[in-house]
Formats: sequence, structure tokens, C-alpha cells
Amino acid sequence: MIDLRLADGFRFEDLYSEEGLTRLDQHFLAGLEAHDGQLCVRLESARAASEALEPLARSELLLALAGPLDDFIARLFDIARERDALTAQHGALEPLYRCKRLFVQRRADKKLSHEVAAGLDGAVLEAALAPLIGERMSELAFARCVIAWLEDEKAHEKELDLALRFAAWALHNPTGKARFRDGILFKTPAKRDPEHLIALRAERQNGIESFRLPDDELRRREGFALTDRGFDLTGALDQANYCIFCHNRGKDSCSHGLKEKDGGYRKNFFAEPLCGCPLEEKISEMNMAKASGQAIGALAIVVTDNPMLPATGHHICNDCMKGCIYQKQEPVDIPQVETRVLKDVLALPWGFEIYSLLTRWNPLNFERPLPRPSSGRKVLIAGMGPAGFTLAHHLLNDGHWVVGIDGLKIEPLPGVLSGRDGTGESCPFEPIRDVESLYEALGERVMAGFGGLSEYGITVRWNKNFLKLIRLVLERRERFRLFGATRLGGAITIGGAFEMGFDHVALTVGAGSPTTLAVPNGLAPGVRAASDFLMALQLSGAAKKESVANMQIRLPVVVVGGGLTSIDAATESLAYYPFQVEKFLARYETLVDERGEAGLRAEWSAEERVIADEFMDHARAIRAEREAAKREKREARIRELVQGWGGVTIVYRKRLIDSPMYRLNPEEVEFALQEGFRIVERLAPERVEVDGQGYVRAITFAHQERDGDGRWRSLETVESFPARTILIAAGTRPNTVIAREEPERIGLDGRYFQAVDEEGAPVAPEPTTKPGKVRIFASVGGDHRSVSFYGDAHPSYAGNVVKAMASATQGYPLITRMMSRIEMPRIEMPRIEMSRIEMPRIEMPRVEESAD
Repeated sequence: MIDLRLADGFRFEDLYSEEGLTRLDQHFLAGLEAHDGQLCVRLESARAASEALEPLARSELLLALAGPLDDFIARLFDIARERDALTAQHGALEPLYRCKRLFVQRRADKKLSHEVAAGLDGAVLEAALAPLIGERMSELAFARCVIAWLEDEKAHEKELDLALRFAAWALHNPTGKARFRDGILFKTPAKRDPEHLIALRAERQNGIESFRLPDDELRRREGFALTDRGFDLTGALDQANYCIFCHNRGKDSCSHGLKEKDGGYRKNFFAEPLCGCPLEEKISEMNMAKASGQAIGALAIVVTDNPMLPATGHHICNDCMKGCIYQKQEPVDIPQVETRVLKDVLALPWGFEIYSLLTRWNPLNFERPLPRPSSGRKVLIAGMGPAGFTLAHHLLNDGHWVVGIDGLKIEPLPGVLSGRDGTGESCPFEPIRDVESLYEALGERVMAGFGGLSEYGITVRWNKNFLKLIRLVLERRERFRLFGATRLGGAITIGGAFEMGFDHVALTVGAGSPTTLAVPNGLAPGVRAASDFLMALQLSGAAKKESVANMQIRLPVVVVGGGLTSIDAATESLAYYPFQVEKFLARYETLVDERGEAGLRAEWSAEERVIADEFMDHARAIRAEREAAKREKREARIRELVQGWGGVTIVYRKRLIDSPMYRLNPEEVEFALQEGFRIVERLAPERVEVDGQGYVRAITFAHQERDGDGRWRSLETVESFPARTILIAAGTRPNTVIAREEPERIGLDGRYFQAVDEEGAPVAPEPTTKPGKVRIFASVGGDHRSVSFYGDAHPSYAGNVVKAMASATQGYPLITRMMSRIEMPRIEMPRIEMSRIEMPRIEMPRVEESAD
């Protein structure tokens, strides 16, 4: 049994009870009043009239409270020593950012030209600096000395001149830049050219021009472990200090968007509106608190707008970066800061419990610092992806009962973690002291089924262990139930939900079926949807060594499409192919030992023997390369072998800069390209070529050129672009199956559900994540029981994880308002009674395939 001893007589159970949270809030207010009575008065006034609070006043109050809240939580969990050590790390790094801003950027970068820097001898300069620094040369040691010398410049003219020349060398001399390539001090923000956001190298492949990153920018990847751990504290604080804290000027465009004089959103080079963060996080305030060393306070600021922040941040969202005030140079890498804010608190003892507490009780959330009392209302949420779990959280904090269902099977978590036993009933759960105890290696992790797109659609560039944190935040709530393998329209209908006592049904069903390739032989063996490939790779267990599952791909691989799904398909097929053939060879050798080679091969068809020999030849080459690398004490060059066998190529019908992946998230494109695939542009598929056995052997494309009207049209045909696997990433349709299954309740408006107003009249939602009027209802009954829709099924919010989460954040107040109009006695339903209503209907549903 893990024992969590809280301060001032509070128990762990108090953190998960309404009464306990109310006492905790009162205790915080009493302590704040004793510490700073005026600040306490300001907080209570903000709670009483939060809508009247001006933005700057709100920001100032948030930052004034961040420190006291930081101290209160550190004392509550008895982690003041660990918190102070983390704060000290922030302070110890502060000279780096002061030196970078005041000395490197404002002096060294401006006073000495590139030509002068090119002629400097860094080794001589470093030798002269060494005795002055008095320790091994490092960026931090250099920065500490320079800051000290700047305190009395006249007395340290020679030292500062020497440091100035060394900094110029490190900034501009190729040798110096290479020496400090992985650092942050000797770097200045690069200018941005919208048409060249990624520095690609052109080369000829099969007679066609393709593009890839230079060899010195590639990285090696083995298997399916996490590919990027993100910035460390030094890098994240560098970005936080790069921020100019725009909230002080009312220009925090990263959050609220870049506005034109007429109030509309400015558009960038690609005609994308710069709306800023869909969730309108208080980014500038977060950066300021983090830069000040208030790690817990910074997290509390983020949680006020984004309580499900493990699902956002690095490798997930970048709308904030696109809206950053820096438009002509590199923007602040806000997602990296946000993720570091979360990870630093999670790394503290009881870090998960601190984060979890802030999702329920947060003094910085002036509108709803505590969960509201039970309303007796009940909501069914269909789909447990980003929109679904965000909506569930907000509705729980609004006092409602919530049941979440998902068509995918959801693996149960241990009751000691989740507080749910095998039947879904409440059971005691233990506090989590070390968040790392929850994590699994991504290459060995069991797919739990929770998270929708975040679970199956996003690759191991993102730490999927974060999904467990979100799930625990929900499952530990008294008024929440979760059921997997339960599809709305199959095991339960909308009408059936209302008959069971639900007051509202929310459709957070996400994307539907992928677009197919409508060309001759478009369904030949070897052609598959990229989204199916990504999902099956994880669901089937093919990416695990111990699994007997296998999913066949052959080289060369051609990915058709221009979105992030094509990027993910390219990286995962590159990683999976060597893994696949090595696993195949190992099993072949085992079977040969057991049954003999002749007997084994006799069972294969001619085509199977060809494929098997191909796989084994490649696997033996990989094995030999690994042995050579071990002998020569170097990294194995597996990527080069795969490229030699045809590799992986993305083909897009327009220019790269026209593609959604480039326009919406060039940072992710560049990171993915580091794994070594190629991109070919301006080719549209015409025909899939097959061999004598009917398997894919090539794909024929037509050149595309833009005519005078800006439309793309086909020119001459390119014959036989080799391909043994073709992955189609040409987009998906919204999942609107329920509208065809229950047309009397739900209508369609083109690709999406038909929106209605609160009286049930059809309306047209604005195509923006920040509409003037939020439209989320799909159906409103005469008794005010209603249906709402979100995310990819909604024209305002389709496109990415954070937009889906924004739809839930903007939509939940409308659900609460609508349910308040239902004329029925509000009977407080004990937990066991709630279970008796729900479970006989949906405990053991029949899984049905989608008709879409």
C-alpha cells in the first residue's frame, strides 16, 4: 500500500471528494489571506465577477497567484525540497538566457560580421578564455562569466572583447557552429522563407526528381520506441525566454490570433487564417511563470484552459506557433514549452496526483475553481478520442453523470490505479508517487484502446503513455463510466439512450472511412489505406517481436498523399520493413530446424517463395551489417540498405509547399524526413501496374502542371514507377454513419452533420475554430433532450487533435444550458443506482462493423 501523507490533516481521499476539495479550497484561501490579504480579495472578486475582469488584469492576477499556489501545493504534498531543487535548476540556467539576449544577440551578432568571424581561430580564443573562466568551457560557464563581467564593463574590457570574438566565432564560423550545434547560447532566430521552410536536397530517382534531407541531417531509428523525448529544461527555458510576453501589450496572438483592423484574422503566405491556439491557452503567462521558475504555477495556468494537456503539446499541435508574434523569423516553440511544463511537474514525487488535482481544483480557474454540485443529469458520449475525453472532463466538472463508449475494445486498467474493478464498479485506488511506474516502452506497450486517433493514428514520435494519465483523471471520477466495444448505432441507439435515462448524447465519433484510389487495379494486393496500415501495425501486434502477427509490406513503398498521415505512413513503413524481414528470417530458421527446409517450402506457392526469398535475402544483409557494425564499433547502416532496395517515397499531386503537411505543420515534416524517405511532387496516380500473380509491381503517374486559372491538370505519363507496396493517404471522410442509421434524428449537410440552433432550426456553422456563435447541436427534441457533434464531424473543428478538443471546450456550456431546460425533477442518483440503469443495456454489446 502506497502511503501519501498530506499536510494539515488532509487525506488522499479528500483530493477525490467534493467535500474534501471544498475544504482544500477554503484552506488555500485562508492561507492566502494570511499571506497577502489584498491578493485574496482580488481572487474572490475575480470569482464573483470573472466576466468583468479585463484581460491584462486577469493575466496579472494569474501570475500573482502562481507563486502562492506553487508554494501551497509543494507544502500540501510535502515536496518542498524537491520543488525547491527544480526551482534552483531554473535559476541556475538563467545566466544562459540573459547572456544570449544581452551579449550574444545584441553585441556579438551585430558588431562582428560573418567575414570577420570566418577568420577567427576558435581554439586560440578558447585557450585564452579558459583561465579566465576557471572551469571547463561550457555554454553555462561562459554565460556566468560574461554576466559577471557586464556588471563592471570598464574593469573587464579585455575579457569582454575576448568573449565577444569567441561568441562571434561560435555564431558564424562553420567550425564554431558545429562545435555548439546542440547548444542554445550561440544561436540566433533564423529568418523564415515560406517557400523554403525545409532545406531539401534534390536528386534523381527512377528518372524523376525527388527531394530529401541531406545525409548529415538524418538520424537513425530502430524499432518502435519513442523517437523524440523533446526539449530538456535548458531548451524549453530558452524558448520561454525567447517569448516577449505579449499579454502585457494585449498582443498575445499565439493564443488569440493575429487580427486585422477589421477584426478578422490575418492570413499567412499559404492563405491560412492565423487564429492562434484553438483552446486559447494563456501561453504568454505560462512562459513567464515557467521562466520565473514556478513550475507548478505554470502548469496550473495551462490547466485552466487545457486540462487534458497530456494530449497536446510537442508533436501534436502548432497553431500557436503559426500565430506567434514572430512572423518573419522562427517562432517560439510553444508546444515544447508546454510539454516540458507538464513533464517537470510529473517528474516530482506525486507529480501525477498534482496534475490530476489541478484538473478538479484550480484556484487560477476563476469561473470554475471547483467541480459544481451534482446536477442529476446524464450524458452519453460516443467516442473516446480527444473530443470525447475533453468533453467528459468538462461535463464532470459541471456536475453531470457521464458515460463514455467507444467502438474499439478498451483494455481495463488495474483497479488499484483506476478505481474501477472488473465490472466497472468503484474500488479503492492508490496514489501514484512515481509517474514513470505507469509508463511502458512504446515498442512493447499494449494498445489499450482509449484515445481514438491519439491511440492509433499518431506514431511513436509522441509518448502515448500520456493517454493513461488522461484516462486515470477520468476513470477515478465518481460520476464517470467507460465501456469499450460499444458502438453507437449498434449496441445502443440514440433513441435507446434517451429511453435509458440519458439527457444528452454527444457524437465525438471522429473520422470515418479513408479515401480510396479510384484507378485501375486500385485494390490489387499490395495497395492499402495508410490509415489502415498505421492502425493495423499497432492493433495486430505486428510491430512486437514476441507477437506471431505479421503484416506484409514489400519494397519499394510508395505513399500517395500530402497530409500528416502520409508522413506517418512513410516513417512507420521505413521502421517496420527491417523489423519485419528480421522477424521473418528468425521464424523461418526456427521452423526449418523443426520441420526441415524442403518440407516447409513445399507448402508455399511460387509467389510466396519469391517473397520469402526476398525477405530472407534482405534480412541476412541486415544481419551481416549489424555484425560488421559491432566489429567496427559503429552504428549499423540499416537505412542505407533499405534505401538501396527501393526505400520509401511520398508522391503528392501538387507542389510540396501546396500540401497540407507543409502548410499546416512543416516542423513535423522536417522531423519525419530525418528518417530518410523521399518526396516527389506534381504527380497524380493514373494506374496501378500488377505482375503475373496480380500483385503490385509499379504505379503509373501523370505529371501535373498548373494552368492559367490556377487549376492543376495532367500532362505526359510517367511509366512504371517501381512499387511493391502502395499506401493511400488521400484523406478520410467524417464518420457520419449514425445519420444514415437514424435519419429521423440526425441530418447531413454535405460531408458533415447538419447543425441546428437551440430551438432545432437548421443553421450553418462558421468554418473557423473561433466562431462568433458556437453551433454544436445536431438535434433538439421537444423535451430539450438533444444530440451534439464535435471534431472531424463538424465543419468548424475538423482537422486535428486540438481543434477537436476545442470543440468540446466550447460546446460543453451549451449542453449544460440545454439540459437545465429539461422539465423533470432532478433526482440525485446514487452511484449504484446509476449502474443499474446503464449496465444491463450496454455491459456486453455486440461489436458491429461500420457501414461507412
